[in-house]
Amino acid sequence: MYIFDEPESALSPQRQLAALARMHELVQGGSQFLIATHSPILMAYPDADIYQFDKSGISTIAYEDTDHFNITRNFLANPRRMLDILMSE
Repeated sequence: MYIFDEPESALSPQRQLAALARMHELVQGGSQFLIATHSPILMAYPDADIYQFDKSGISTIAYEDTDHFNITRNFLANPRRMLDILMSE
C-alpha cells in the first residue's frame, strides 16, 4: 500500500507519465495506491476511483467531471482565450 500526498508537486508532466507507468507495474504486482492529487495526469489512471471533497461531503466523481481535468483541457484548447480572461481588467 502506497500513500502519496501530491506527488506531482516536483514532477514535470513527462515525469508524471513515467510515475503512472511505474504505478501500473506496481498495481499489476498487487500494490494499491491512495493519492491526494491535483494532477489530471495522475487522476487519469485507468479504473481509478476518484473522490471529491467539498462542502457537501465526500463523493465519487468521473475523471472528466473534475475541475482539474476541465480547467487543463480548456486551457490547452485555447490558451490565448484563457489568458485574456485572466488578465483582463
